[in-house]
Amino acid sequence: MTVRAIIGAQWGDEGKGKIVDRFAEDVNAVVRFQGGNNAGHTLVIDGHKTILHHIPSGILRDGVENIIAGGVVIDPFVLLTEIAALEKRGVIKDPSQLLIGSECCVIAPYHKALDVARETNRGATSIGTTGRGIGPCYEDRVGRRAIFAGDLLHPERLREKVAQSLLEKNALLVALGAQEFDADEVVAQLVEIGEKLKSYIRPANIRVRQLLDAKASILLEGAQGTMLDIGHGTYPFVTSSHTVSGSACVGLGIPPSAIQDVVGITKAYCTRVGNGPFPTELEDAQGQELRDRGSEYGSTTGRPRRCGWIDAVALTYAARINGFSSFAMTKLDVLSGLPILKVCVAYELDGTTFTNEVPVEADDLARVKPVFREFKGWAEDITAARTYAELPAAAQEYVNAIEKIVGVRVAYVSVGPDREATIVRNS
Repeated sequence: MTVRAIIGAQWGDEGKGKIVDRFAEDVNAVVRFQGGNNAGHTLVIDGHKTILHHIPSGILRDGVENIIAGGVVIDPFVLLTEIAALEKRGVIKDPSQLLIGSECCVIAPYHKALDVARETNRGATSIGTTGRGIGPCYEDRVGRRAIFAGDLLHPERLREKVAQSLLEKNALLVALGAQEFDADEVVAQLVEIGEKLKSYIRPANIRVRQLLDAKASILLEGAQGTMLDIGHGTYPFVTSSHTVSGSACVGLGIPPSAIQDVVGITKAYCTRVGNGPFPTELEDAQGQELRDRGSEYGSTTGRPRRCGWIDAVALTYAARINGFSSFAMTKLDVLSGLPILKVCVAYELDGTTFTNEVPVEADDLARVKPVFREFKGWAEDITAARTYAELPAAAQEYVNAIEKIVGVRVAYVSVGPDREATIVRNS
């Protein structure tokens, strides 16, 4: 049995989907444990691009069970569209391939409306959410008024919950200048979608524990990244769930001792979507060059990602929080042809130097001065490399330096978007 967690080590969009797909070759199940359809995990198999929002990235592997666990919030309308697209392609042939946790909270239409209304009213102080209702849905869970996927199969129970929730939601929507919702209409929509999804809805956390008892190999897939964690990220410019490795235990209902391996995913540079501090951001032509080279546009929203140099301070912080046993570095190929590369090795703030901690309060992080170390780039195209020795010496020096600074081994290096373009370092 092996249980391995895949965690974003930056601000999300690190390429977790590709790495999960790569590891899924040798597992029994892939389990998504937090977040919602604000995630966009992109897989490229034989040149065909697949973007997943809810469904675990093991779905493209035959014989692998895919589970959406209770820590995830689902938009049933988006999820049904996602399933239908995979069914049409012949990827999903049977409901046994995918389990939607009956304990997953449901994003209702009024959650999305409230999310958009709040962002609109914040104006210049907006957080930059995706407007998909993720935050309001998590709020309902904490407020003990959540609708669960299992409720979609019980109309009377669902009707009572929706009516109760709309007493508050409609008042908020009106106060924010948005339209109210009719409870009967919302219930009718949710009952209809529940009927279409019912063959997939089962208790996820029980199934995960059954797999553990059977000594199965399980891959745990997170969404977003450590620096967007609601408790440990750049608050308030964060997502609405815990993105760190400890969240896997909560989202699945398993003990910390069940997880043997935690792999942090980092790009060879750094990106961020939405508002908030970004110490190594390049707000110039070089930042645009990275964006174009790396096709850095959100797979969920299409928004251009902010780009900058890799931040070893934030990576060290992420490694300490998550307990990374190794890193997988993606998009090293994007840096080919750049004459000089930079790595942020420290922050300076009010006379204090930080090398392994991040002042996560947004106001403080926005004021730090990054300290950079420069490295020589390489001109060679590295997309055909399949062993570490095939990489140019300058590329190896860059990777080696980052793992030395952070203190975590870079065990996997991605040199292209396709499934096979991943180097596994054996020594």
